Amino acid sequence: MQDIVPISQTGHGKLKEELSRLEKEAVELGHRVAEARAMGDLRENGEYIYGRQNLGFVEGRLGEIRGKLNSSQVVDCTQVSCDRAGFGTAVTLLDLQSQMNVVYDLLGPHDSDLTKDGISVLSPVGKAIAGLAVGDKVSVKVPRGERHFELLKIDKLPIK
Repeated sequence: MQDIVPISQTGHGKLKEELSRLEKEAVELGHRVAEARAMGDLRENGEYIYGRQNLGFVEGRLGEIRGKLNSSQVVDCTQVSCDRAGFGTAVTLLDLQSQMNVVYDLLGPHDSDLTKDGISVLSPVGKAIAGLAVGDKVSVKVPRGERHFELLKIDKLPIK
């Protein structure tokens, strides 16, 4: 059984829009494939072969989107608390090695690409930051070694 993961209202809406568009496209492709099948010899019928391939890709993406929607819980990012870092917050961190500020938008794995700085709360850095308050320090193991951060600021994200 899949774990339920948070998703923003904006991310949920984008997935629903894509689902609707792809469902219409799948119906159109199904009609085109049926017409091409009616033409006869399927071995050398490029329209039929290409149509079946496209239909397979569209149906695969439909299954992926449905899976994401079924395993998600919608969270209104405008209602999250900024007492601690978590889903729907933008955190400003001080990288203690480089002394540079880093900003991450903490979102779910299905919508962490909604913002330029978005990362999943399920990523190694996201998991380490979640639950921290301003002033807390954390060390995170990442593929390039270990990074050390201090949490400087927590804000709400400008998305729903």
